[in-house]
Amino acid sequence: MNGFAMQVKDGAARAVPLEDALTADGALVWIHLHGEESALRPWLEGVAGLPAYVVDPLVAVETRPRCTALENGAFVNLRGLSPDELATSDPLASVRLYAAAGRVFSVTRHRLTAMPAVREEVEQAHVADPGDLIVAFAEEITGELDPLVAELGDTLDDCEEGLSADRVFELRRVVSRTRIQAIGYRRFLAPQRAALEKLSALPGDWLGADDRLHLAAAADQAARMAEELEAIRERAALIHETLTDLRAEQIDQRSLQIAIVAMVFLPLTFLTGLLGMNVEGIPFAHAPWAFAGVIGVCILLAVAITGWFVHRHWLNR
Repeated sequence: MNGFAMQVKDGAARAVPLEDALTADGALVWIHLHGEESALRPWLEGVAGLPAYVVDPLVAVETRPRCTALENGAFVNLRGLSPDELATSDPLASVRLYAAAGRVFSVTRHRLTAMPAVREEVEQAHVADPGDLIVAFAEEITGELDPLVAELGDTLDDCEEGLSADRVFELRRVVSRTRIQAIGYRRFLAPQRAALEKLSALPGDWLGADDRLHLAAAADQAARMAEELEAIRERAALIHETLTDLRAEQIDQRSLQIAIVAMVFLPLTFLTGLLGMNVEGIPFAHAPWAFAGVIGVCILLAVAITGWFVHRHWLNR
């Protein structure tokens, strides 16, 4: 287990030891812990003295964005980008926050890319209370995800412009990867919007009017990204269907070409096979011009059959 604590008091911020932060006062005392449940639970329950109904969601392994009112505070779970390598189905790391008047406990199992920026805001005393801290997390997380969502849309735009039967396999890999990413992000952004909206509407003096406005704005941004991700998922499905049709059309065209070649050579194979039988009575078997004659007949047959296919426009399909 590792972590840090920050105290904001009289407009100034300073770092304090974890144990001292438990008894410190001020506009905001932020205690952040990073680690696994086995290391965090004893400290949160034994040292910090938090009740089990607060510790359980803080150290839970499987989480999703949500907001739950707890006595005079609230538990909030948010998801954001992480520099750690995460599973494709679970691409966002969680930060769990228990906020009450003047105090916030936060817990992470994976590193969060938004954490350094949020901590810097606290160190510069731009964060004055628990509501400001949650708003800082929400805005930083949505701000980081916004360009990634836009990039997914741009990737699909490039795929749509480059649709070609010659690039079917390449484009299918790109579209599939983009669709998987969009589904993974949307899985958490949709409930994150609901969590932020619920938090902005919670009663309590520890959330200021400006905090509620900023939370509502972050919720709107999360909603917009969730809608864009849904559109990306649908567009990816349509592009994938188009690529499948192009591939099927390409296979049909090649099959037709093979069938035409086979039809041209089928009568020629029959003729040469018939004349190649080792039996008596083959016409002109000893004539010096017989070989050239057979070649000429085969050429005429091939030209006639090919001409018929051209006349029927089979070669243009």
